[in-house]
Amino acid sequence: MSQENTKKNYIIPAPVNQEFFEQPTLLLARSLLGCILAKETRDGLAGGYIVETEAYIGPGDKAAHSYLNRRTKRTEVMFGESGLAYTYVMHTHCLVNVVSGGIGKPEAVLIRAVEPVYGEGLMHERRGVDQTIKLTSGPGKLTKALGITMEDYGRRLTEPPLFIAKGIGPESISTGTRIGIGNSGEAKDYPWRFWITGNPFVSK
Repeated sequence: MSQENTKKNYIIPAPVNQEFFEQPTLLLARSLLGCILAKETRDGLAGGYIVETEAYIGPGDKAAHSYLNRRTKRTEVMFGESGLAYTYVMHTHCLVNVVSGGIGKPEAVLIRAVEPVYGEGLMHERRGVDQTIKLTSGPGKLTKALGITMEDYGRRLTEPPLFIAKGIGPESISTGTRIGIGNSGEAKDYPWRFWITGNPFVSK
């Protein structure tokens, strides 16, 4: 680990309050754009601006893990209060979501991409890539870069070590269909993916 990562102190905004996460899921998915997602570990702090999100509104959303109120060990946190971290593993990659909808309404927002701001050197070490543009431009890439793991399941995102803070206000937000849910019937056509228009870190 580099000296830069162990010694540099970052000043970032305080985490958002619980009220922020009480927004309706589609609105929250948009409001998260430009916010800072950050993780503190023994190696240091790494974080960046959220630039792409996807909303999942179960139990009526066939693409959601909580479709038809499916309650399992994996989805249990989705039935809890808004503002908790829902992490799960897909194709060996850990993905991170923000629980929304309120208690008993299992909804969530997937964080698909971030723009590196804090701890970029640490991110390079974790990802093993030289190009900054490739560090966090996807849901599995960003969790590895930020050090987010399954141990973060159920954490409150209003306090460290894994938290969301106010960042920047996007000038323009684009919308489109979600990615990788081709077997979800009409749900594949829902325009519930949001991203900061023109941001180079949006997933390809």
